[in-house]
Amino acid sequence: MDRLIEKFLRYLEIERNASSHTVLNYKIDLVEFKKFLQDKPIEGVDYLSLRKYLAHIKERNLGNRTISRKLSCLRSFYKFLFREGLIKNNPVLMLSSPKQDKMLPHFLTEEEMAKLIEAPVTDTLLGLRDCAIFEALYSTGMRVSELVSLNINSIDSISSTVKVLGKGKKERLLPIGERALEAVNKYLSERNLQRNKKKEAAALFLNKNNSRLSDRGVRKIVHKYILKFSLKSGVSPHTFRHSFATHLLNRGADLRSVQELLGHANLSTTQIYTHLTTDKLKAVYNKAHPRA
Repeated sequence: MDRLIEKFLRYLEIERNASSHTVLNYKIDLVEFKKFLQDKPIEGVDYLSLRKYLAHIKERNLGNRTISRKLSCLRSFYKFLFREGLIKNNPVLMLSSPKQDKMLPHFLTEEEMAKLIEAPVTDTLLGLRDCAIFEALYSTGMRVSELVSLNINSIDSISSTVKVLGKGKKERLLPIGERALEAVNKYLSERNLQRNKKKEAAALFLNKNNSRLSDRGVRKIVHKYILKFSLKSGVSPHTFRHSFATHLLNRGADLRSVQELLGHANLSTTQIYTHLTTDKLKAVYNKAHPRA
């Protein structure tokens, strides 16, 4: 089983160009599945075995989205094994996924977002960094994983663009606003002064130990300012991305353009943001329609 899992993970990483985040999650799910099977060989796993595993993970009160992800992992794993001729039958084909709860993205109003972005005190290097992070996240709508993987040379100040590496290791070029560029440049200038003649790190955003900032580090930074200014609960680094998309749509951006900016493979993924603009549409309708 260990050999098959490693073979599958290499396939994901090399042939499918899956992100390190996806590979890690699939590895965790498959190790959990292997532990449930105990010493049962992969060829002996049938539909009944899978139903028992599904009941096992449901007993842990996991959400439907988490259960669906674990089943998606098993589907990909068994599809790979069957295609490679490592198993004769694919029992996962008979399993159905649980209905997922429709969760609307959490976002801040434009006023709340401005308050959060302006929260860091910029008389210290870390304050300048936090401000630059907030400006960059909101200006581009990039994912946190994309932000922390940025290098200094990822940003082109002349063309006001930033090159990000998204899901599936796909590169895309995003516009970045003047305020965000200014915040990033101020942070880099102060960083260069404080580091003096030490070798400059390639990473754009560093932690206090001068190493590349992690996803978790960004989450801690955001959480610190949320607590300090008592903004609404549920705010995370991803809230910047949700707010970015919602505010663009509210101000008249078309869905296809927002899809490109977010790096969504399918338009249906972007369409969830249209549910958030209902109040705005109603206001426009009530103002414009003669019989509203």
